[in-house]
Amino acid sequence: MIGRPPLPGAEAPLVSFFIPSLQTGGSERVMTTLAAEFARRGRRVHVVSGTGEGALTRELPDTVTVVPLGGRRLVGCLLPLVRYLRRERPHTLLSSKRDANVIALLAARLARTGTATCVREANALAADAYRAGGVRGRMLPLLMRWTYPWARCVVAPSKGVRDALVGRLRLAGEHVHVIPNPVPVHRIEALAREPVPSPWPDNGGLPIVLAAGRLARQKDYPTLIRAFAAVRAGVPSRLLVLGEGPERGTLEALVERLGLGADVRFPGFVENPFAYMARASVFVLSSRWEGLPNTLIQAMACGCPVVSTDCPSGPREVLHDGTYGRLVPPRDPDALAAAILETLRHPAPPPPEVCRAYDPDTVTTAYAEAVLGSGARAGAPLS
Repeated sequence: MIGRPPLPGAEAPLVSFFIPSLQTGGSERVMTTLAAEFARRGRRVHVVSGTGEGALTRELPDTVTVVPLGGRRLVGCLLPLVRYLRRERPHTLLSSKRDANVIALLAARLARTGTATCVREANALAADAYRAGGVRGRMLPLLMRWTYPWARCVVAPSKGVRDALVGRLRLAGEHVHVIPNPVPVHRIEALAREPVPSPWPDNGGLPIVLAAGRLARQKDYPTLIRAFAAVRAGVPSRLLVLGEGPERGTLEALVERLGLGADVRFPGFVENPFAYMARASVFVLSSRWEGLPNTLIQAMACGCPVVSTDCPSGPREVLHDGTYGRLVPPRDPDALAAAILETLRHPAPPPPEVCRAYDPDTVTTAYAEAVLGSGARAGAPLS
């Protein structure tokens, strides 16, 4: 028996999702999608967040209760989360992203309520936490190695992430479940048909090279910008990078230095990136590392040809070893430019069925079995 046993006639046991921020992001969108799916299946669901505010609150159904902890910084959520666990005594707590995972596991340990805590690791370990500098970069892997064995289970979105967890944190292989991210393909297809305000009022029919994601080191947009300079020299085209982040100034300076100012735009955060994906000539993922790149799957769901770096980890699994899109080495602008040019000249949109593995219903069933216990399925009682 995990947590409090349900009393006769009592409400369904509570499943809580710890999401420090409800602003749009890959991990945050995965967690809110799962929360909505669990609620659709009749579970009682709380989304526990630092402030309880953010764009993703609008995507949660009324059947999901958002619980603000009152902490704007992640470390400030620890004690409020302990108090929440003692007050609400959820059956299961699910968190994502390693900082939040450490906080969730510490809170559950301190609360001593018997709540089963499950954590989702979003990215390849070897590429960021173990190469980061500063005190945080040195301490976080140690905290993960200490706390992750406390979890009922650890979820990895790809085999590459699983292998890194087992190797780096010395976790038992059976303790780590590989479950892909949920991608609501039907909803994406509907949003892809909506109109898009083009950054160029008169594009003149030029091909659009599209990228999307946080303007941060992980996404390696400098390599994409340098690759685009070679692409534009071969095929007149334009580059559009959706998203916001700390490297905006550096990227804009690089664009100007390379003389690309007329053909590169950074529109910032957009509510509906799928409308752009459906109209792009090629979608490019230039990352140094990933876990399972949602944007790559989303672009494929929109029918857009894709090019990706063969970074650890996820793109090779998503593209089936390059069957559904070209793979190139990370941090190689020449190889990236060649792949983009080849795709522009010979586009090959991925078949629709390639995204079926990410159907939210299928993914939620796998999560239910992993985090609620063997055999737990839609509507099954928790025990």
